[in-house]
Amino acid sequence: MRMLSEALLARYGEKVYKLSLSAGCTCPNRDGTAGEGGCAFCSAGGSGDFAAKPAPIEAQIAEARARIARKTDAKKFIAYFQSFTNTYGDPARLEALYRQTLERPEIVALSLGTRPDCLGPEIMDMLCRLNTIKPVWIELGLQTAHDETAARINRCYTLEVFADAYRRLKAAGLTVIVHLIFGLPGESRADMLDTVRYVAGLTPAVDGVKLQMLHVLKGTALGAQYEAEPFPLLSLEEYAELIAESVRILPESTVLHRLTGDAPGPLLLAPEWTRNKKRVLNTIHQAIGSRQ
Repeated sequence: MRMLSEALLARYGEKVYKLSLSAGCTCPNRDGTAGEGGCAFCSAGGSGDFAAKPAPIEAQIAEARARIARKTDAKKFIAYFQSFTNTYGDPARLEALYRQTLERPEIVALSLGTRPDCLGPEIMDMLCRLNTIKPVWIELGLQTAHDETAARINRCYTLEVFADAYRRLKAAGLTVIVHLIFGLPGESRADMLDTVRYVAGLTPAVDGVKLQMLHVLKGTALGAQYEAEPFPLLSLEEYAELIAESVRILPESTVLHRLTGDAPGPLLLAPEWTRNKKRVLNTIHQAIGSRQ
């Protein structure tokens, strides 16, 4: 198992932190282009509840660095545009914003959260140009490889769309990180591991994976469904066992960017055990260790 922190330390020779920034984008699954309401699990913040609020990029970076400076004197950072769909919008505006970000000496890489249906020719050309300045990471929210589940969560694109985008991104020499969510309604343990096997079988091999338990949040379609009629959720032990099995399945070359995630405390409906991140990580590492 190779965690992101280890991979970054090996590459840059020191600790590298992420700056959570906002490009001021929206999402085609919210404005009616692909769908409306967004993915059923996605909060009003577009899964970027901890990201900076839209503002001039210099101000966002300064604020994000100031927060990190309270804990560490880190000097190298990844510019992480997390909320909503960061390749959805005017390519000229986005390129100017991302180029301005990459040209800052403390920024070592650009990471863009996006959807596979928002990677048209103009955007791909833009990403390739930016990738000549510094590494560009594309974070794709797959969540599940099952189109039936995707329909239930209102993802509004098929696995075929993901596969096509993945092939084009890798052919262009871009780094790709895939997001997966365990515990989506209606999925069995076998379904979740089938998704992991699908990602593990991608060619070329996937650069990175983010693994996360489903957070049921207030103000989301899934939250309303859960409040009306609670559906089964994974226990901490079940989740940890799934992570341990996923680590065994994924290629050794794939970097694990995340083994769990954080939810905004006031928005979290369930599962309650996700609030104690230290306990979650300890349980995961114990499950992984028991398989070695």
